[in-house]
Amino acid sequence: MTWHVAEDDVRAYARGELAPPMLWSADTHIAKCADCRALLASVTDPVALDAGWERLDAELDAPKRGLVESLLVRIGVADHTARLLAATPVLRRSWLGAVVALLVMTVLVTNSLKTATSPTLFLGLAPLLPLAGVALSYGPKFDPTYEMTVVAPLHGFRLLMIRTVAVLTAGLGFNLLATLALPGYGLAALGWLLPALALTTTGLALTPRLGPVLAPSLVGGGWVLFLLAAYERHSGTTLVPFTPAGQGVAAGVAALAAGLLYLLRDRFDSRPTAFGPLI
Repeated sequence: MTWHVAEDDVRAYARGELAPPMLWSADTHIAKCADCRALLASVTDPVALDAGWERLDAELDAPKRGLVESLLVRIGVADHTARLLAATPVLRRSWLGAVVALLVMTVLVTNSLKTATSPTLFLGLAPLLPLAGVALSYGPKFDPTYEMTVVAPLHGFRLLMIRTVAVLTAGLGFNLLATLALPGYGLAALGWLLPALALTTTGLALTPRLGPVLAPSLVGGGWVLFLLAAYERHSGTTLVPFTPAGQGVAAGVAALAAGLLYLLRDRFDSRPTAFGPLI
C-alpha cells in the first residue's frame, strides 16, 4: 500500500475522536494494513483496550432476550424484573396454550347446555386456573431458576408477588376473554372472579407452611369438594358460591388471606422445609 493513516489520525481513532468520513477510511484501511494495526496497538491505552474487550465479551455472552422479555423491557419493566418474569414456567407457550385450549372446550360445552341458566361448569373451573398458575410459578419443583433466586439478593416475597401478578394478569385475562364468549349469561358469567382471588390468596398464604405444591393442591381440592357438596344440596338455579352471599364470603376470604399473606411475607426468605431441598 502506498497510503497509510497518519499517526495523528491513528491516535484520534484510538481515542474514538476521529470523525467521518476519515473514520470510515481509517476503518477500511486498518483492517487490511498490518503496519497501521501495529501503530494503532502502540498508541492505544492498554487499560482502555482491556476494558473494551471485557465489554465485548460481556455483550457476546449475554443471553438473547426472548419475545416476552423484550416486550416487558419495551413497556418500561426493569431488566432484572423482566428476566425473572420471562423465566416463569407458566408464562411459556405450552402452559398458556393448555389454558386456552381448556377454556375453549369449557366455553363450548357451556354454550351447548342451552337449558342452563348459570354457566356452572365454567364458574367452577375458572378459579382453579390462576391458582394452578401461581403454584407452578414458584418453588424448586417447577421453577428452573429457583436455585439462583434463593441465593440472589432479592426478597423472596417480592419475587413471589412479581410472578403472581404476571400469572394473574395472564390467567385472569384469558378468563375474561372466555367470559365474553358467554354473552347469554350476562354478569353471572363473572361469578368466578372473586372465588379465583380467594383461592389464589389462600393458597399463597398457606405456602410458607405447606409448600408451593401441597398448599394450592389442598385449596384446589377443597374447592372441588365444596362445589360437589353445593351441587348435591342446591335447589335453585345457581350454586351457593356464585350467589350474592357466596360472592361476599369469597371477597371476605380473599381479604383475610391477603392480610395473612402480608403478615407471613418474611417467611418466604427462610426457605421452610415444605419447599423441599434445593436439588
